[in-house]
Amino acid sequence: MTNRATANDRTLFPLPFGRGEGFVSPAKPALRRWVALWGAMLGAFMAVLDIQITNSSLPDILGSLGATLDEGSWVSTSYLVAEIIVIPLTVWLAHVFGTRRYLLANTVLFLVFSIACAFAWNLGSMIVFRVLQGFAGGVLIPMAFTLVLKLLPPAERPLGYGLFGMTATFAPAIGPTIGGWLTDNYGWPAIFYLNLIPGVLMLAAIAGGLDDEPRKLSLLRRGDWWGIGTMAVGLGSLIVFLEEGNRNDWFNSRTISTLGITAAICLTTCVVIELKRREPFINLRLLGQRNFGLGAVVSLAFGFAMYGATFLLPMYLAQVQGYNAQQIGWTIMWSGAPQLLMMPVAAALLKKFDARVLLTIGLGFFGASCFMNSALTNLTAYDQLKLAQLIRAIGMPLTIVPLTALATSGIAPEQSGSASALFNMLRNLGGSIGIALLATQLDLRAKLHSVRLGESVSLFSPATQERLDGFARHFISLGTDAVTAGQRSLAALATTVRREAFVMSYGDGFFIVGVVISAMVLLAWLCRPVKDGLAAVH
Repeated sequence: MTNRATANDRTLFPLPFGRGEGFVSPAKPALRRWVALWGAMLGAFMAVLDIQITNSSLPDILGSLGATLDEGSWVSTSYLVAEIIVIPLTVWLAHVFGTRRYLLANTVLFLVFSIACAFAWNLGSMIVFRVLQGFAGGVLIPMAFTLVLKLLPPAERPLGYGLFGMTATFAPAIGPTIGGWLTDNYGWPAIFYLNLIPGVLMLAAIAGGLDDEPRKLSLLRRGDWWGIGTMAVGLGSLIVFLEEGNRNDWFNSRTISTLGITAAICLTTCVVIELKRREPFINLRLLGQRNFGLGAVVSLAFGFAMYGATFLLPMYLAQVQGYNAQQIGWTIMWSGAPQLLMMPVAAALLKKFDARVLLTIGLGFFGASCFMNSALTNLTAYDQLKLAQLIRAIGMPLTIVPLTALATSGIAPEQSGSASALFNMLRNLGGSIGIALLATQLDLRAKLHSVRLGESVSLFSPATQERLDGFARHFISLGTDAVTAGQRSLAALATTVRREAFVMSYGDGFFIVGVVISAMVLLAWLCRPVKDGLAAVH
């Protein structure tokens, strides 16, 4: 049965932008539609890139601002909190202020606050500017997705899905590379100046590609303010709970416990309000539609896996291999650069093959790459990681493009805004959950492996004695006396045990990611089939 909106649906959830309201109909020149879409994709790419780009530059930023590493986590967390709060609000606010005007204003604000970040004089000012940058940048992600559904006829949507997929997967993969290179060569402020050129191009594209429309400020008076308020407080509390929980020992911290309880109460209240209200700001009932509900779960798991893998690999390279920011960036690039070639391939394949088949292949490649990484040793470095990275680069486009087609199939035009907000919010939320859980797992598994390895290392063991003798001979050859060499040998052995414990814990992390992403194959085959970006009629 094909999903169709009823007249009542149109009343409850008005079309965010119809003809004359930012929607360039297919009857208008194709060039204009694509110019607007390319501009929106540039914005989404910048917004997603800025989630990850500061990570490799964080030590330089903190050194300049006089902050500690624990305090510095807020440079990323503050941006992510603001971004994930604004994503669900975006389509409603675009309806209030007009899509073209709203996009242009937020692009300008995003550029202004990006420059402000480059001029931050202490940690407090950096956090404030990152929050404001996140509020503006969070608008750009769902609007790019919405414009794919609104501007493109069904036959052209697979290419639109490919472009959007590039912003969702290529930007996080290439972020550490760009951030590390710019920081090493031009200093950390350059990572914020990077937004200027694409931002100006986006302004020109949106201004020329979308029609202007009148504001509808009267909608503010009957806005779903209780739903918006509980959502904002709930999501904000949840993201901080996830990002800071492991660092503060989770529920052993009163602050973290309070945030967790606040998130649970506010988000539950928000769901009740949105399901009961006649004019909610976001239509949660979409999650009850078969393809979209299943696709949303897969999107959550995809965010978990994508951001989780992007979190684990740089940590491993820095902690075990001692790589600097630029070396980490060049290693990770093997999972990013090939996506430029794979995205159009995935879009072309979507026109010829069942999206569920492509999604299964993509999930399989992604999962296989994680299982390959789960076999890490202390010798696994740049050369040994290439193949797994390439396989992941093939898998991610073959996951996100058909997943987007499956999830949005059968979505009525007036529901595309809510669909875009939910789909993107859940992917980012999955990333936060993944990083939080994997960070906790790393700590717990490292301690467990360290204890188990320590139990097997006995001073009476011939293998242990042989290793200690080897260490001692090495230190003596460097001019150390026998007593000091013995002490240093014991310290070196302890360091070796800790290193192996870390390696094993990172392997466990990749194994978890592989299991999570591979399990989504079942959900893919529970979806209705899709042909050429449209739901098949049943």
